[in-house]
Amino acid sequence: MTTPHTNPRETVLPYSGGWLDRASDRRTGPHWVEATLAATGTRVIPIWRDQCLISGEPPAPMVLPTADAGAILQAAGGAVFLGLDGEVGVFAADLSSLDESQAVELAGASGVLDVRAMIGTLGAAEAARLAYARGLLHWHRHHRFCGSCGSGTESRHGGHLRVCLDEGCARLHFPRIEPAVIMLVESTGTPKRCLLARHKGSAVGGYSTLAGFVEIGESLEDAVRREVAEEAGVQVEGVTYVASQAWPFPSGLMVGFRAIAATETVAVDGEEVLEARWFTRAELRAHAASGGRLGREDSIDRHLLRSWLDEAD
Repeated sequence: MTTPHTNPRETVLPYSGGWLDRASDRRTGPHWVEATLAATGTRVIPIWRDQCLISGEPPAPMVLPTADAGAILQAAGGAVFLGLDGEVGVFAADLSSLDESQAVELAGASGVLDVRAMIGTLGAAEAARLAYARGLLHWHRHHRFCGSCGSGTESRHGGHLRVCLDEGCARLHFPRIEPAVIMLVESTGTPKRCLLARHKGSAVGGYSTLAGFVEIGESLEDAVRREVAEEAGVQVEGVTYVASQAWPFPSGLMVGFRAIAATETVAVDGEEVLEARWFTRAELRAHAASGGRLGREDSIDRHLLRSWLDEAD
């Protein structure tokens, strides 16, 4: 496995820290990509409609040597290059054109499963690679045609570029991410309190931090202020970056912040957010002790909440 080039003090959250060398200076050459795919030791991750092909008990995602993946590569029509693990190439192949039973049989798998359902049994690098493969293949499936002229597009650069095939257009399409902000809002008084919300579709008592997508023409800090005001009616100041998390489900990037409340009166929109309330640390611990969930196991909101709970009032 490639050695991570991270600062020991850096927070590495689930689906981040894959540590592959994406070889951007070499993957532009089709012959290099083909040679890497054919090389001894190269590995292929098969994906079916955003889900991993799995085998064994507990279920583990299948990662196959190229020598055993010929039928998969043929059915997928090729593969996308994810990167190099040391000197070993790692690719992903999309079997979404097949029925589930066909994909499972072709891969010699026992079934399919979302990577998020396996997060408790996967190492950090493995989870990051599977999520990366899922996100990149999802992008390819949804960009087969040019958004400017409607003509077909073709994969290039090992799967990190699609080119419009109409010579009069020839637009270049690169994978895009959709940034979203997620924030823990803290009161100024004593004892300190944090603002949590129950969103539409959440169970009663299912509180989480506020979050939302960044809109055109605003900074990340602007998005924090707007989302908190829109969803909870609270004005914030002192917005501070905490950490970010890859979230390719299908193409997100979660950017975590802490913010200080300038006002504390809560007024939810009643649509996205059904309820919002302030919690002291003692109340939040009691909520967790009674079975309340403090964020998803694999999400940055858990990191934001746990970090806040570890601090003193």
